[in-house]
Amino acid sequence: MAYNAAKAASNKKSDSKYGQILIKPYKAERDQIRAAAAAAGQSLQGYILQAVRERMEREREKDR
Repeated sequence: MAYNAAKAASNKKSDSKYGQILIKPYKAERDQIRAAAAAAGQSLQGYILQAVRERMEREREKDR
């Protein structure tokens, strides 16, 4: 499929909904995180976001 102006516009609109956060783990830790995500059957992004959301929820409950 050729990449055209319509696709570029669609990608730009979709990307505008998201923010970016750069994380830089040590290489050994990066490999462990990737392996854990794969073992859980999740994408790397999904695995990390789930972990962050779970921690935020625990901290909210602790503050109540």
